Order: sequence, then structure tokens, then C-alpha cells
Amino acid sequence: MDQAWIAARIPHQGSMCLLSEVVSWSEDDIVCFADSHQLPDNPLRAAGRLGVANAIEYAAQAMAVHGALLAGDAAPARAGYLTSVRELSWHCRQLDGLAAPLRIHAERLSGSPVNAMYRFTLHAGERLLVSGRLGVVLDADALAGKRNS
Repeated sequence: MDQAWIAARIPHQGSMCLLSEVVSWSEDDIVCFADSHQLPDNPLRAAGRLGVANAIEYAAQAMAVHGALLAGDAAPARAGYLTSVRELSWHCRQLDGLAAPLRIHAERLSGSPVNAMYRFTLHAGERLLVSGRLGVVLDADALAGKRNS
């Protein structure tokens, strides 16, 4: 599954679709690769740098692709909202300048049609760059309806 396949299934388009390919996936996890961190026109660069905090966006996109795969081709791409970032561990300062592709592994810890929690790691080759947990609301309208009832 290449970048065109990914872009057809998540809301991120153009240069904001950061992932290059899906290497493997199951009901519990997904592994993706990305080389967009090497591009000088990466839209997440600030002051000519791609800071390590942008690893969260790479992980969130892997989570979005995983959600799309679990939903199947019949489900339209929908925007999720990042709701929590926990247990982050940084092992570098920036992502640009790394020659190896980024390997993003996201493991679904829990989830429902409304929200999900994932653990993720981001590597360049064998080097661990970032790890943590991310929570996402998948259907904000459904969640708002539950609060109003």
C-alpha cells in the first residue's frame, strides 16, 4: 500500500500525507514507513528544521491509516481529533538530517467507534527516536450527542 493508496483513505492530502507506505498491519497494529522527513519542503518544517515533536503527526497518520483499514473500503475518510499525548520519550532533537526512512509502529491498546488509544514508536533504522501513547476521538459528533442526551 503506497502513498497514493494512503492518501485516498485519510483526510491528509498533498504534501501533508507524510507516510510513504504501509508495510504490515493486523487488527492490533500497523507499521508504516515515511521518507518525507528528508524533504526540504516538508510542510511541518519551521525555521528550516523538522523538530522531533512532529513525530506525533507521523504517529497520528499511521493511526488514521489503521482506522481506515479496520473500517474497510466502504467507510469514507473522516477526520479524527487528537485528545491526549502521554508518556512521550524523546531520543533526538529533530527528524530532518536522518538518512534512514522513518518506521512508525502504532499498536491499538483500546478503541470503539468513537475513540481509540494507541502506543507508538518511531525509529530511523534501529535507532529509537520517539515513543509514547496517543488518544484520538474518531467521531466528535457522536461524542457530542452522548453529552447532550
